[in-house]
Amino acid sequence: MMYFLTIGTVLGFSSGIAPGPLLALLISETLQHDTKSGIKVALAPIITDFPIIILTLFVLSRLSNFHTILGIISLVGGFVLLYMGYESIRTKGVELHVRETGSKSLTKGVLVNALNPHPYLFWFSVGAPIMTKAMSLNISALVAFIGSFYVFLVGSKIVLALVVGESKSFLTGRIYLYTMRLLGLVLCILALVLFYDGLKLLRIIKV
Repeated sequence: MMYFLTIGTVLGFSSGIAPGPLLALLISETLQHDTKSGIKVALAPIITDFPIIILTLFVLSRLSNFHTILGIISLVGGFVLLYMGYESIRTKGVELHVRETGSKSLTKGVLVNALNPHPYLFWFSVGAPIMTKAMSLNISALVAFIGSFYVFLVGSKIVLALVVGESKSFLTGRIYLYTMRLLGLVLCILALVLFYDGLKLLRIIKV
């Protein structure tokens, strides 16, 4: 259980603070309007990702006996995590560009996240092998992974909205940069775990 809580926490936190379209919108809405608007954007993944997770679980239930396919998905997930880690390590902060627009922060957050390919890629390549492993144990492990992921994904974005509301320079400061680089190293380690699981499923290694 602790294994899946830890993975969910790391992946959720790293996804929550990583630069991307949703974080850019969160910053923009917070600076243009107020912290409450930024928090509304932070809640968007709860709405948009639910159908993706359901679809992923449905596909996994059909592939539970196809170890070769699951092995390939794990390897792909490993490469995705490795790329995410690389991007986190080389990040130089978040550029702040604010344009005057109307409010409706939650609606804009849902649209941005729904049209962003990252959640789809993440759940089908990274989330899928982890959820497969969790389901092979029990439903509690699956809930622990998904629950911790979204608590830290949404929670970290809410915290960023609060911080940006007080000081926008935080996103270009050393604390943010060092945090991103540390998380990048952790993501690279998790990528190795997915590579290992993928090679086991493909029966290339038996240890």
